[in-house]
Amino acid sequence: MSWTSPWLLAALAALPLLYWLLRALPPSPRVQDFPALRLLAGLAPPRETVARASPWLLALRIVAFGLLTIGLAGPLLHADQGPQATIGQADTVIVIDNGWASAADWTERRQAAEAAIATLERTGHDGWLLGSADPVPAARAASPPLPPATLRGGLAAMHPQAWPPDRAALARRLAALPASASVLYLADGVATGDDPALNTALRRFAHLVTLRDPAADPLLIGPPRTSADRLEISLLRLPGHARARRIEARDEDGGTLATATSDAGNTAVFALPAELRNRIARLVIPGLGAGGVRLLDESTRRRPVGLLGTETEDTPLLGRLYYLRRALAEGSELREGDLSSLLSRELSVIIAPDGTVASLSDSDRKRLAAWVEAGGMLIRFAGPLLASHAGDPADSGPEAAPAFSPADSLLPVPLLGGARELGGAMSWETAQSLAPWPATSPFAGLPAPADVRIRKQVLAAPSGALDAASWARLADGTPLVTHLALGRGQLVLFAVTSNADWSDLPLSGVFPLMLHRLIERATGFATQGDAGGRALLAPALSLDGSGSLATPPPGAQALQADRFGLTPATSLHPPGLYGPASARRALNLADTRAALAPQTLPGPGESLAATRATARLGPWLAAIGLVLLAIDQLAVLVLRGWRPWRRGAAIALVLLAAIAPAHAQTAPTQDSPELPQGALHTTLAYIRTGDPARDETLREGLAGLAAYTSARTSAAIAPPVAVTPGIDDLAYYPLIYWAVDDTPPAPKAIAALNAYLAHGGMLLIDSHAGDAALSPEALHRATDGLDIPALAKLDDHQVLAHTFYLLHDFPGRWADAPVWIAAAAVSSEDGIVSPVVIGAGGWAQAWAVDAQGQTPFAAIPGGEDQRRTAYRFGVNLLIYALTGTYKADQAKVPALLERLGQ
Repeated sequence: MSWTSPWLLAALAALPLLYWLLRALPPSPRVQDFPALRLLAGLAPPRETVARASPWLLALRIVAFGLLTIGLAGPLLHADQGPQATIGQADTVIVIDNGWASAADWTERRQAAEAAIATLERTGHDGWLLGSADPVPAARAASPPLPPATLRGGLAAMHPQAWPPDRAALARRLAALPASASVLYLADGVATGDDPALNTALRRFAHLVTLRDPAADPLLIGPPRTSADRLEISLLRLPGHARARRIEARDEDGGTLATATSDAGNTAVFALPAELRNRIARLVIPGLGAGGVRLLDESTRRRPVGLLGTETEDTPLLGRLYYLRRALAEGSELREGDLSSLLSRELSVIIAPDGTVASLSDSDRKRLAAWVEAGGMLIRFAGPLLASHAGDPADSGPEAAPAFSPADSLLPVPLLGGARELGGAMSWETAQSLAPWPATSPFAGLPAPADVRIRKQVLAAPSGALDAASWARLADGTPLVTHLALGRGQLVLFAVTSNADWSDLPLSGVFPLMLHRLIERATGFATQGDAGGRALLAPALSLDGSGSLATPPPGAQALQADRFGLTPATSLHPPGLYGPASARRALNLADTRAALAPQTLPGPGESLAATRATARLGPWLAAIGLVLLAIDQLAVLVLRGWRPWRRGAAIALVLLAAIAPAHAQTAPTQDSPELPQGALHTTLAYIRTGDPARDETLREGLAGLAAYTSARTSAAIAPPVAVTPGIDDLAYYPLIYWAVDDTPPAPKAIAALNAYLAHGGMLLIDSHAGDAALSPEALHRATDGLDIPALAKLDDHQVLAHTFYLLHDFPGRWADAPVWIAAAAVSSEDGIVSPVVIGAGGWAQAWAVDAQGQTPFAAIPGGEDQRRTAYRFGVNLLIYALTGTYKADQAKVPALLERLGQ
């Protein structure tokens, strides 16, 4: 048991005195109407006996006074128990692992941190609050310790992140703090490569307490494995954990398609048909946050592939379909049959061995061409039949290029008649090997086996477009694989047979890889090594700590397409979906992990369960004491003849007054209604956007400007408030920040803003307060109906440029964007103040300071010097809004000096 004000317990020493006084003083006499009182006037009693209070009433008063005294002394339960009780002897660093593994036991972590902050508050010490996964600037000076109230606010704003902790950056931050401090480290128990650096940084402090939850079971969902009728996943867990987990397969709308339970080997299987399996957008283990989510993209979907032909052509080692079946057995759903049966269901790719297309009827050829133009991919293989028909208009076109039609021939390029082979008319001296893959080929990045030999092939007719159409070549430069876009689909031709008659390619290990690359391309999926593989894919949706897809964080960066599967998820590349909607790529936490390992702690770790939240008993004991005093007063009234049934309302009033919480409050009266903050203090305001993240940025930005202005000028600026035009009264605020978007405000809001401007208000309109600036057309739509006067560009000769600081440019987070003010304020000498200031500087982001005292948005491109200028522009703007053109005479200083000189 601990106390917040133990000196108040000295009042308990007065209880014996109170007991003596209550016994010595008689109770108030009872009033009794008795008209014949004169009959007793002459009687003299033999002795006088002082009436005493009833014993039960005496005990009630003693107990009530004792409870009230103890309650005011502030007793605390569990305050001196648990590991957090040992860290309150000095300023303390509270370090919390708030990466993906902390989501499952985040409530317990927060309670432990709150208990530590309560200890600091009780002992009169300050501290620091550090999150290991929070993005921090690369270089930042050590900040002074913060009071417990500020730490409590920072803890309320902290939440689990969707990426692993950056313990190397955490170690650098710890190295800048004094070694005399104590440290409370709430570890998540999952090892990273930077643990040694962190442990070294932690051991230098005077006192270290490490807490972790040994029962925690952090896990990740590994890459899925697909087969013909099932999808199998494995769970990455710490050693010693094998509890069964329920995994849900959900579609893009969040609906649950199927569920599975992990077995003792930490694997789970979904037995679903391909059509249903391909609808799975994510795998989710509820309650684990981002660690329990696996996002799926086109690379994990088993694509339906049709083999044009019959089962009788599957002769081992010789059949035209034999090697194709073996190459596509893993990763694709194979369907075989004639064209009608294949096109009766959805298909991504049709593979046609030699002769299968030539045997189609004219109507079937047109039907196949229409399927390709609608987005399908037709992969054809050469052979004797194609070589014999090469040069026919129906199959390849003659040498005369104008007669060639890809839609009619279903070939990507025109072919020369006959085939090139060893010992033939167009013979080789030796069999040809593969040349390196072209950089723009989907096969780039695959091995090119030196032992593959091409003995016979069909030849493409030379043309200027042949180089661009070639995805694979032989060592002598002749095309091996050619392609052509037909409508939204693709035509692909292998110049060799699908079996080993003409080449060793079907026998090599690269053959299945080539086919899978083509199938991936058929789905619109950019493959590694392709021209799109080197493209930068911007983050579209990112996982937050709770496992939900949301807008990417401000610091998220684009990722090169061929780096997926190689780049770990971090604060710069958060897990989520990247790229355009037509070709999304998924980045997951487990993409670069083979297993999870337990963390090596810097010292003996104690259980997180050992921490117990401090319970404040004072308010409860004081409330009970007040209730007992109310009962005492009620009993006294009854003993004096009061009739409770006549004053039932008074009884209720006494009881309610006793039970009400004992908080210091100012009771409003009918004559003094509650006033908004802006009526009592100089307050900045911002217009609500409806986006919580943007609103928080605006609040942090104006709060940062208010603090900067209050520290450097005589103006005392209160914390900013959010307003909604048309609902809130805008007249109290000298400056309102409006981060416009392309959604026009309601007419009621426009009318309120016009009234605000007409009565002397100032509106700062920022068209680049988000991730991208609005176009002039979008800005015009957003401000349509607003009474904006004619505008002129702000320069360093105007009053706004020197109301406090002398400025030559006016940047925010972004530089070089022009700022516009009312033209009348530029040209007039009558003291006209511009009612609007319009620009695309992103000033709120430049001014923003978060709960940890950090600036979360980089100033581009000028860095901290640009941020300092942005702050100074904000000060000038605020002084301009408050005082108008009182410094307009500075513009006439040169003329005045010239006259004085004369």
